[in-house]
Amino acid sequence: MNWLEAIILGLVQGLTEFLPVSSSGHLELGKYLLNINPEKSLIFTVVVHGATVLSTIVVFWKDIWQILKGLFRFELNDETLYVFKLIVSMIPVLIVGVFFMDEAERFFNGNIVFVGSMLLITSALLAITILVKSNTRNIRFLDAFIIGIAQALAVLPGISRSGATISTGLIIGNKKELITRFSFLMVLVPIIGANAKSLLSTDAAVSSGIGILPLIVGFFAAFISGLFACKWMIKIVNKGKLIYFAIYTFVIGSLAIIVGLL
Repeated sequence: MNWLEAIILGLVQGLTEFLPVSSSGHLELGKYLLNINPEKSLIFTVVVHGATVLSTIVVFWKDIWQILKGLFRFELNDETLYVFKLIVSMIPVLIVGVFFMDEAERFFNGNIVFVGSMLLITSALLAITILVKSNTRNIRFLDAFIIGIAQALAVLPGISRSGATISTGLIIGNKKELITRFSFLMVLVPIIGANAKSLLSTDAAVSSGIGILPLIVGFFAAFISGLFACKWMIKIVNKGKLIYFAIYTFVIGSLAIIVGLL
């Protein structure tokens, strides 16, 4: 992987991490089109995911600071309950990460027919939100767990994490502004944990063959584009315009399947 390819893939990751179109699916499609070995570029995927985590922290730093202040009062307040809900939402993805991660990583093998099929599922989830007329409920503990299941399914390339979690929250009746923030905050710890696990694996770094420069430029490309996409996504959900992404993921998913079969 050269530095130009790293910039392209970094931009793809940053723009698609927050938009409901599946960053992992687009990364796999990008690697396929650029003829990059997906198994040897796993460390690059980890790095650009870390960049988008940093984007989330920058965009939501006021919310994160408010939550931390409330948490360290060591009393049962709104912030503490919110943290408990975030923890509950992480349980499904933790189970997947501990017991099924090796199986999940096997899907990151350049199989664009599979990626296309998962993009169609993302499209269906986004389209269903059009039928939802009432989004007035605050996020409850059961809601947090259900949304967490959606996040766990999004380990598959082509299932959009933000698309799955936000759509699920809207379908079960959560308020738009609440589910958007919850969706972006609930992913911080799982991604940081997954990145730490991968970076501690020296085999992944050594066998990748990717130089330092592509990793650096890819990181900054993902971070800067992630800042833009995160702020844009908040406005999109509040305005209820997810149907455009349902159409987009349907078209891209269908094309991926056709190209893969040909």
